[in-house]
Parts: sequence; C-alpha cells; structure tokens
Amino acid sequence: MIVILKHDVTEDKRDQLIKWFNSQGLGVDVSEGEYQTILGLIGDVLNLDTDMIESLDIVQATRRVTEPYKRCNRKFQPEDTVVKISDVAIGGGNFAIIAGPSSAESEDQVVQIAKSLKQAGASVLTGGAINSKIRTHTIQDQNYKEMAFLEAAKRETGMPLAKEIISVEDIPKYDNVDVMIIGERNMHNYPLLAALGCMDKPVILKRSISATIDELLLSAEYIMAGGNKNIILCERGIRTFADYTKNTFDVSAIPLLKEKTHLPVIADASRSTGLSRLVYPVSLAACAAGADGLIIDVHNDPTSAEKNGGQALSTEFFESLAEDVEKIREVLRK
Repeated sequence: MIVILKHDVTEDKRDQLIKWFNSQGLGVDVSEGEYQTILGLIGDVLNLDTDMIESLDIVQATRRVTEPYKRCNRKFQPEDTVVKISDVAIGGGNFAIIAGPSSAESEDQVVQIAKSLKQAGASVLTGGAINSKIRTHTIQDQNYKEMAFLEAAKRETGMPLAKEIISVEDIPKYDNVDVMIIGERNMHNYPLLAALGCMDKPVILKRSISATIDELLLSAEYIMAGGNKNIILCERGIRTFADYTKNTFDVSAIPLLKEKTHLPVIADASRSTGLSRLVYPVSLAACAAGADGLIIDVHNDPTSAEKNGGQALSTEFFESLAEDVEKIREVLRK
C-alpha cells in the first residue's frame, strides 16, 4: 500500500504518522518528490483501515499495490530515479554509454581502448568477462588481472569504472570500482544481492536469460531492502527458441520496465545477440524504445581477440554508433 501525503505536510506530522505505521508492525519507505511525498508501507496491510487513514488531515489518498515489489515500484515513486556513477548521471533523461573490451588482454591495450572510447563519447569504462567454462580459481585470477588493467585505464582517462562481481568475498577488492555489475548468472545470488544492498555504491543488475520482468524487479527489490537505491536495470537478452543469436533481445522489456519502475533501464546489445553485426541496429532499437544507456563490447582488433571477439565492435565502428545514438536521442528529445 502507498499513502500519498498532502503537499504542505510538516515534517513533524509526517514522522508521527510513520511512527504509528511502525507501531502496527509495518516498515515505511519514504519517497519525497517535488510536489508530493509518498509513504510506501511494507508488510501485512490487509487489516489497515484505509478510510480512517484517508480521513487524516495530512493524507491526500491511499492506493493498494498488487505487485510483490514495492520499493522499486513506480507507484511508490512516480519520479525517475537518477543514479550517479561518479559524475555520470543515468536516468531521468540522462543517458550514458558504458563500453570496454570483454577481452582485456594487457594494460596498454585497455588504456588505448579507453582513450578511444572517451573521445568517441563513452562515459563509463568496463571490461573483462566472467567465463563459466573455466575453473573457479582460474576465473578469480583472471578477474583480478583484468581489474588491474582497468584500474590503470581509469587513472589514465579519469573514466568511472564498471566491473562484474561474482561473490561476496570479492567486495573488498572492488574499492576502485565505481559501479558493480551483477551478471545474469547471479541475478538470484541472494547473499551477493544482500551484501550490495548494504552499500551505497551503484549496482547494474542484469536480467537472467530465463527471468521474467517481475523476477528482475524482485531481485532489485531485494537489493533495495538493504537500503541501496542506486540500482540500474539491464536488459541483456533472454532464452527463446531462436537459434541464430546468443539470446533474444527483448526490446519490449525496456518500455515495460519504464512503466513499472522508477529505476533507470539500460541495454546490453553485445551479450544479448553475441554478433557484432547486430549490435548496431539493436543498440539503436534500444535507444528508440527509451533506454537510459547502453553497454557495448569494444575491442581494438576484434578478429584477434582472445575471447568474445564475435560480439565486439571495433573502436572505429563504436565511434559511428555513438554518433548515431546521439541522433536517435535528439529525435526523442523533440
């Protein structure tokens, strides 16, 4: 349930009402907008007397919420959430491209790519890829090695850094990472979600290949329950009967998510299709559908990449894509 307060409510009266809800065994999530304040009630609200609540002089209206997710629900917070990654804003009309090499092979290579990306219009640097086909300890060793390359590129360019995290134990090693990425395999990794929920660092939450829209939002809700509201949702393709692409990019998920949640929504065209020739049209489609940003795999020489070369754009092609993305954005602004 949500309780919409009147515009001129004093802080003392609001706090008194919140204390009363707490005495009824309910949690209260406060969303303060420009024109109204909304109290989101968490818990069993079936026995609440809505007529009595609406009769209070500080209450404008109450609304029952049927969806199982509350904190990320647009009914709780009509205004878009804007997530800041260092000085880069995503959501609420702010758009950003997150890009970098899935195949991070050396410090010089990553620094070179990062400089090209920044010049072409990318705002956040990412890189490296978690490969489930190799042994666990090898994954970790490779991940830390790639992290060193990315940190060097961050120092050289000043770009904020995004990196996928796979376990709670890795959190202390991610101090220099500006936004944590939860990959599709970890969308239901509840210990990791809970741990990141206790931090104030931004999180990119990718949709699992078998997850519904509501399941993605419930995972976001799990993070937000810990207090972290800095969440960016990412559509990265789902599993269907199609066999020509790595996954099927669900472009309809973007406007649907924008209807259901106030959280920013971005798209990963590289990992959803697995084919570099499709990254360009799918990225433009995502922008046209209202995405708040993109994640793009970019390599200085995709044909010789150690891994995932088939989904990576060259730095030159990325520059053309970034220009055309801005053209789509300009059309939408009109």
